[in-house]
Amino acid sequence: MAHYDLAVIGSGSGNSLVGPDFDDWQIAIIEESTFGGTCLNVGCIPTKMYVYPADLAEAVRNSARLGVDTQLTGVRWTDIRDRVFSRVDPISASGREYRAHGSANTTLIEAHASFVDAHTLELSTGQTITADRIVVATGSRPVIPTVVTAGDVPFHTSETVMRIDELPRRIAILGGGYIAAEFAHVFVAFGAHTTVIARSSPLLRHLDLEIAGRFTELVKQRWDVRLDADVSSIERCGDGVRLDLLNGSVVEADMLLVATGRTPNSDKLNLGAAGVKTHPDGRVVVDCFQRTGIEHIWALGDVCSPHQLKHVSNHEARVVALNLAHPDALVESDHRFVPAAVFTHPQLASVGLTEEQAIATGTPFVTVVQDYGSAAYGWAMEDTTGICKLIADPATGLLLGAHLMGEQASTLIQPLIQAMSFGLGVRDMALGQYWIHPALTEVVENALLALDVDNPRETLGS
Repeated sequence: MAHYDLAVIGSGSGNSLVGPDFDDWQIAIIEESTFGGTCLNVGCIPTKMYVYPADLAEAVRNSARLGVDTQLTGVRWTDIRDRVFSRVDPISASGREYRAHGSANTTLIEAHASFVDAHTLELSTGQTITADRIVVATGSRPVIPTVVTAGDVPFHTSETVMRIDELPRRIAILGGGYIAAEFAHVFVAFGAHTTVIARSSPLLRHLDLEIAGRFTELVKQRWDVRLDADVSSIERCGDGVRLDLLNGSVVEADMLLVATGRTPNSDKLNLGAAGVKTHPDGRVVVDCFQRTGIEHIWALGDVCSPHQLKHVSNHEARVVALNLAHPDALVESDHRFVPAAVFTHPQLASVGLTEEQAIATGTPFVTVVQDYGSAAYGWAMEDTTGICKLIADPATGLLLGAHLMGEQASTLIQPLIQAMSFGLGVRDMALGQYWIHPALTEVVENALLALDVDNPRETLGS
């Protein structure tokens, strides 16, 4: 029976924690699927490689109002697809090759692993290994509602739809979250009639409701959006699918994309045999150091975090690596200000409290909504829908939340994340530095200046 100093189950962010601090350890990396995890293979990276050409297609459609007459003559789906995976697949393959043959102290085990006890893992190959320390980093997988499986119909998830052979003429997307919103943007931009079916309203209801409401109203002008729509049944209809909704309406499509969320890959690990506990939703229970209740078993990423985000997984991997290497000087994960973006059209980004959360928790706050068009660059773009919404503590002047919708939202929010992370008040942030004119960042500057807080700064500079 092989024994290791460290066994890592999962080759996404779990793979990245293996660094020079562990050169004298014998390490097993266990992966039952494609090497590199969700982000690289079926998540953040390939989806954004579809989003970018979708953005270009949308720009062509909207250029005439600015006096530029352009025409979108076609979208070559297979060319886009092949560009994406001709770049992604070799990275996955090279990562696998390095762990399999290029790292002297690392053994790649391509198998499913489940716990026998707190130190022992049974592999689907029939082998058993032991380890002094174990890291669970198995990520998550798409949720498939019963109404879909009961219908025995062909469907795709975010993990398969990007590799299809041709663009569907009509696609139905089941779900109202960020995965649904990003793929709806892609398919609409490429010319497919796209119906988004959400059980509740508005779309993206995890966001600040003002942002989510405005977004929903905007996309309803371009997408076929069905809100508060429960699906009663799904069945085959010729070469496609038919979805019957409880309100009596019907959606017919050539392809069904199920985008109803993701669930942690914790249920097939036999965690109970190791004494590892899970939350009711399946997430592995961890403390602030990323330890499970078993001192030598750690977890990171989607399998344990409420934030299914690659940047969170990477942060937690760094924390676990430090704590494995320095067990007498443990560091905590910092989940105070976790940002997120939705790469749809328009783009969205958020960090911190929503207005609804501030009200629910009794947190004193002031808020402001600044239009993109109030800044010179937004005016030049003739942007009439983009907004920057800020929420701040009126007494301290510290930001509590930031929510943007519009061009470059995922980039514009970064200085606000920085201010929150380092405790910089809104007046200091607005007046203590230069803001390039006429860059779009002036939208953020104007929003900061418009907040009614009690700690005005009297002079410029530090």
